[in-house]
Amino acid sequence: MTPAKLVRPEIQALSAYHVADADGMVKLDAMENPYPLPAALRRELAEVLARVELNRYPDPSGKKLRELLARKMDVPPGMELLLGNGSDDLIQIVSLALARPGAAAMYPAPTFVMYSLNAVFTGMKGIGVPLRPDFSLDAGAFIERMRVEKPALVFIAYPNNPTGVLYPEQEVVEIIKACPGLVVVDEAYHVFARKTFMPRLAEFPNLVVVRTVSKLGLAGIRLGYLAGRPEWIRELNKVRQAYNVNVLTQAAALFVLERLEVLEEQAARIRADRALLGEAIAALPGTRVFPSEANFFLVRVRDAEATYEALRRQGVLVRNLHPGLDNCLRINVGTPDENRILLTALREALR
Repeated sequence: MTPAKLVRPEIQALSAYHVADADGMVKLDAMENPYPLPAALRRELAEVLARVELNRYPDPSGKKLRELLARKMDVPPGMELLLGNGSDDLIQIVSLALARPGAAAMYPAPTFVMYSLNAVFTGMKGIGVPLRPDFSLDAGAFIERMRVEKPALVFIAYPNNPTGVLYPEQEVVEIIKACPGLVVVDEAYHVFARKTFMPRLAEFPNLVVVRTVSKLGLAGIRLGYLAGRPEWIRELNKVRQAYNVNVLTQAAALFVLERLEVLEEQAARIRADRALLGEAIAALPGTRVFPSEANFFLVRVRDAEATYEALRRQGVLVRNLHPGLDNCLRINVGTPDENRILLTALREALR
């Protein structure tokens, strides 16, 4: 038997998630924090990791790490946490748990591609409800579609990826109240938006909040966390792979998150540079920069493919979102030096 005869047709129709080769490039394509940990902190961390018992399985539930995250991230009393191998893992866990036959998952579109992919993976009906042309959320249209589709699961990226738009809080509340299923508010970029639904978890029985430490500056350790009511965590935990968060990730997170102020200071620098970079890109001819509350900008240009390739030739890597978004590039906020290199290269690419 061949894969063509055994693999599900909807899987065969997909392409594997592509990550561009960034070797030797100014890397502005993956929404990472561009700043490494300070040298002294890296040396201390190396000593911590050297003591980790690699011959032993990790704590399966990451109890100490969950307790630290609950304290540092102001998780409300009575709520519990589930850890994941990045937030992608948690999105998959939720999708698997709710994928009854015929169940639907809904999300604004365009948005984070993993929502629709996991609908395919789990056999759910994936429903993207179009955003307005300026990428704002049409809450009325979304709620009307929910009434028809009755989704078991709704994903709201807050702020959205790849657009950077932070939807009005009250519109998200209206969706949560109207939704017949579970609403996952994905706050991957909360440190840049400084808006969160975390304090409101107790208000809504159908709400959970998903976050990642990747955008904080720890993308390499792959750690996500989901906060919600104990009854949700209890059921979702049944789907979680045992030992899904490894010993090095747990040890690194325990060490660095006790020093969260270092990462928060870096995020403040990125927020300040975001304003400067957005103004500078918008001043270039032939660009439209959409407002962003994340650590990246969605930029519309005349020819995204040509601009992307011109930037690559100059050693700058951004994300070409064509054909998902017409002639749009997603560009990270980098260090001041990286931003200067980007602007010089972009000015040349747009000629």
